[in-house]
Amino acid sequence: MNHRSGSGRFITFEGIDGSGKSTQSRILADALRQDGYDVLATREPGGSAGAEEIRALVLEGDPDRWSAETETLLFTAARRDHLERTIEPALRAGKIVICDRFADSTRMYQGLSRGDLRGMVDQLHALMIKREPDLTILIDMDPDQGLKRALERQGHEERFEDFGPDLQRRMRAGFLALADEFPARFRVIDGGRSIDIVAADVLDVVRHDLTTHA
Repeated sequence: MNHRSGSGRFITFEGIDGSGKSTQSRILADALRQDGYDVLATREPGGSAGAEEIRALVLEGDPDRWSAETETLLFTAARRDHLERTIEPALRAGKIVICDRFADSTRMYQGLSRGDLRGMVDQLHALMIKREPDLTILIDMDPDQGLKRALERQGHEERFEDFGPDLQRRMRAGFLALADEFPARFRVIDGGRSIDIVAADVLDVVRHDLTTHA
C-alpha cells in the first residue's frame, strides 16, 4: 500500500565519509517499505545511467585530472540527469525518494575542499537543479572515527577518502554549518552510536516528518 499516493517526499542523507549515512539510508528505505510506503532508494553521484557514467569518470583514476571547476560541472551534469530520469518521475508517482548524498555534498566537497567554489556551486544549482530536498538527515560523526571507517572499506572509489583527516574535520564543520543555514530541512543525528540506535532515531525523525506532511 502507498500511504501517500500522488504526494512524494524527497529525503537525503549527508555526512562525512565513514559516517554511516549509506548504511542508514538503506535501513530507512527497508523500514519505510515495511510501513507500507512506496520507496525509491538512490545515490549520488549516480542514480541514473548517465550519472553513473559520470561517477566513474570522477571517482576512479587520477584525482587531479579534472580541475575543481570542471569537476563541479561534471557533478552538476550528473545531478541534472539523475533528477530528470530518476528522482522527479518517482516523486510525481507519489514515491518517497531516499538519496545517499545530493547537492549539499557538492557544496561541501567541491565548494570547500577544492577551493572557495561555493558561489559557483550555488549558481549552477539555481540554474540547473532548482530544488532542495524536503528533508535532509545529517549523520554527524567524529572525523577521526569516520576516516578510519572509510579507509577500512578498501574500495576502488577512494577519491574523497584520500583527502585526509584535516579535510574530514573541515567537512564536518561545513556540514554542521549547512544544517544551521537550512534549519527547516536539516535534522542532525549523532552517528557515533550503534547502528541500531542511530537507525531508530532516523526512523522517528522521518516518520514524524511524513506524518506532519501527509
